[in-house]
Amino acid sequence: MKTMKIGAVLLCASGLTSPVMAQDNMDKLQNMQRTDATFTQIAQEGATADALRQIIPHINVPEGFEISLYAVVPDARSMAVAPQGTVTFVGTRKDKVWSVVDRDRDRVADDVKDFAPSITFDIPNGPCFSRDGFLYIAERNRVLVFPAAEFFFEGPDPAVGVVVAQGELIPAEEESFNHTARVCRVGPDGKLYISLGQPHNVQPAEKVEMYDEIGIGGIIRINTDGTGREVYTRGIRNSVGHDFNPANGDLWFTDNQVDGMGDDIPPGELNRQTAAGQHFGFPWTNSRVELPDFKNVPRPEGVEFVEPQLELTAHAADLGMSFYRGNSFPDKYKGGIFWAQHGSWNRTTPVGARVMFTALDENGDAAGGEVFADGWLNEETGEYRGRPMDIAFLPDGSMLVSDDFAGAIWRIAYNPKTE
Repeated sequence: MKTMKIGAVLLCASGLTSPVMAQDNMDKLQNMQRTDATFTQIAQEGATADALRQIIPHINVPEGFEISLYAVVPDARSMAVAPQGTVTFVGTRKDKVWSVVDRDRDRVADDVKDFAPSITFDIPNGPCFSRDGFLYIAERNRVLVFPAAEFFFEGPDPAVGVVVAQGELIPAEEESFNHTARVCRVGPDGKLYISLGQPHNVQPAEKVEMYDEIGIGGIIRINTDGTGREVYTRGIRNSVGHDFNPANGDLWFTDNQVDGMGDDIPPGELNRQTAAGQHFGFPWTNSRVELPDFKNVPRPEGVEFVEPQLELTAHAADLGMSFYRGNSFPDKYKGGIFWAQHGSWNRTTPVGARVMFTALDENGDAAGGEVFADGWLNEETGEYRGRPMDIAFLPDGSMLVSDDFAGAIWRIAYNPKTE
């Protein structure tokens, strides 16, 4: 196993943190020794599951598709399906990572429990897998790795290593409650790509140079042992969804827009990156809208801003996304992008709470967006039944949609009725 620096924080029964106990516990896990941690199990039947199933008749999907409740998962956020399909790991914006297992392969989860309960996580939103089965989890300010997590999740004490130590992903003084949900992917080059949302609505001008150097308001790239850090993507506000086009390796990502400029501006963004270091305009522009805060701040010299592939409904909060690599959906969806719109929080008339889709044209560009599934927003009352957050796919090609508001994972499958 890779040799990595160890470090963590464990919550004591007193409610205080103890670095000594945390170090001892991480040492135990690194050496495959047991702790006294126990699991939290989430019931998959009962009143909660029954209430969630009452949402299903309100959800609209294209003809030939059907939606079902895959799992009850509190605060379900970004998802990572294990390479062999044994388990799906689900991050949260709290202190849990959930393991979701469908043992009998009936496409309904049988078992949901917390992963690695011997570790206290801090906003472990971003799980992702390498092709050789290493699970990486990007927290607010740390990155951990779990070798063979697909096979060790059944016990409370999986082996763990530290890729980026606590406090070294961003400066501690830049830690915030805002825009802390990291997303990670392992790219075609085998490196980790991690989004670092900047914590302000629009960051102060005096922080731009420092943020640009660190990669805050961008996406960084590092080797899987934590070395070789570089800023890969610049000029974004808060991306909570990215994926690589399997056809050519281009990085695509969603980006959330500035608040406080009105209901209809700036539009959200779906972006395509074709080379390292490209700049996408923020904080000078959000989509093609110039931001008044930076009207008199000089733009980076010699830098051309990349315009978004799609301008999206303002304030719909476009988050997790994934290319469709499966074979069970109709041909129009193959090689296209699905993404989740979480839904607005400060718009006069709420929008979003749906799953979107775009096909790509012969040049690899987005060919326009369309609604794939909606109904999580009650249009009559403005209330949310659920808020889709991320998209992932099972080995059979069916779609998983995480929902942190309802506390669920929905499954959408293509199952056309035959006469």
